[in-house]
Amino acid sequence: MNRAETVFNNPSYGDNGVGKVNNFTGADLTTNTYYCKTGQTIDATSAAIGDHVYIVHQGEGQCILNNGSEEAINVAPGSIVYIPSGVDFRMTNTGMEDMVCTEVYHPSQY
Repeated sequence: MNRAETVFNNPSYGDNGVGKVNNFTGADLTTNTYYCKTGQTIDATSAAIGDHVYIVHQGEGQCILNNGSEEAINVAPGSIVYIPSGVDFRMTNTGMEDMVCTEVYHPSQY
């Protein structure tokens, strides 16, 4: 697939929750971009099957990983967070500006 996405051109912020845009879904890989206003949380309790990677493009926040014990990771532009399969996680925008991050994962279906 030859396709390029720019996550800043058409942001999708939600007033009632985190905005999510599916950038593409292939046979083996899926990417979504999340748009979080201050205080909003991406919540993936009961983690999906498959490893996930989140790349923070804009904003600041905190990612909580829970694999029996909680680990907090502060994130900012340029942060890359690896979330192993089976680990619960949530990411909250704790900053003063909107947060934009892209999720990459395999398999392509939850």
